[in-house]
Amino acid sequence: MTETPPGQTVTRPSAWTRAATDGLSRSDNTVSPIIYPPEESIDPDLHLWDTWFLRTRDGSIAEIDGYRVILALTSSSDLLPGKRHDVATIRYFYSSDGRNWETGGEIFADASGSIEGEQPFGSRQWAGSALYDNGTVYAYYTASGERGEDELTYTQRLAVGYGGTIDTSDERLEITGPWTHTIMLEPDGDRYETQAQSRGMIYTFRDPWFFEDAGETYLLFEANTPVPEGSPHCDDDTEAQQFNGSVGIAHSPSGDPTEFELHDPLLDAVCVNQELERPHIVVKDGTYYLFISSHMHTFAPGIAGYDALYGFASDSLFGPYEPLNESGLVLTNPENAPFQSYSWLVYDHGDELLVNSFFNYFDFDRPSLDDVALLSESEQMRRFGGAPAPTIRLAVDEYATKITGVLAHGHLPLPTEPLPESPFSGRDRDRRDGYLS
Repeated sequence: MTETPPGQTVTRPSAWTRAATDGLSRSDNTVSPIIYPPEESIDPDLHLWDTWFLRTRDGSIAEIDGYRVILALTSSSDLLPGKRHDVATIRYFYSSDGRNWETGGEIFADASGSIEGEQPFGSRQWAGSALYDNGTVYAYYTASGERGEDELTYTQRLAVGYGGTIDTSDERLEITGPWTHTIMLEPDGDRYETQAQSRGMIYTFRDPWFFEDAGETYLLFEANTPVPEGSPHCDDDTEAQQFNGSVGIAHSPSGDPTEFELHDPLLDAVCVNQELERPHIVVKDGTYYLFISSHMHTFAPGIAGYDALYGFASDSLFGPYEPLNESGLVLTNPENAPFQSYSWLVYDHGDELLVNSFFNYFDFDRPSLDDVALLSESEQMRRFGGAPAPTIRLAVDEYATKITGVLAHGHLPLPTEPLPESPFSGRDRDRRDGYLS
């Protein structure tokens, strides 16, 4: 067992309980407005979904010679949306104003598409995070499958490519290698479930998110808690036992952003939910806010959840965590557009929080995302957003949150930039049918 990081009192794992989820219900404070396609796409040749920012060690958005950078999972826009995860590639985009974005290219390849340095791990790369430190880019990612495999497999490991540098000459930003890649962590079968231990839904060990706190270096990630067959968990309900999501954490004793040791999870959702995706923390006024995204279909039988952003709060990194708004629900889609956005990422902006996500399926109100497959291929393509969604403004008061406004699609303001007056001011939000940018 690894030792507790310096200065930390360990009270974990905290639990997201079925009792808390009894309170899951849409409200005016948690439902985002209906959104529509942007007037212009960042890149019409690409599907774009899970998105994250290039950040510095203190968690702030990196600004390099007036540019800010986002990274995202991408695929060709000619591909059926449901197939995009099988070929996911991380690309980067840059902007001088946080509104208008230019495509930089594949993060690990040069302008010709050739890999610079070592090959990334996996047959495709899933979501992660990115650090800019002392002139070097560290691109954290999920290595899914194996290099060069002929048939897709679903092994998941936490990886990082490092050694990238940034050039801002010629009125553009370019990230270049060569890159060195390393597998940082794999599930241990004790704290975190392995693929061999999993039953039912696909296991998770993904979404590495770099985080520093009080001078200590951490990595958060999505995982599952091992629940052996014959376990008394969930009152011996073997079906509910398959829903065993957790938020994992690893610590770097040396502060090296490429070397980490596993610790016990911060939060688990055994008997509640199987996927606690893209975990990340925002520290505000001394409170640690832990956020995750999850789907309607990953809740255990008997729990009526949503595709939504969920959150928890504590006065310590290691807990105990309590669900925000009592149930954990922070932000979800309207009932008549239940899958319009997904994969939320929260960041601090002075007196409020901002939330970005991607534009998923619009003009689609069927009860399950699986029903997308019932549409014709042309309708699947038409209804998939594949672009950044509008940025949501969020007020937080200790353990309570509420939506207060909306910015433009993909707007990423710096903390020093003033925001426009909230579009919800003076409006009857129960009758809203759109949004203002």
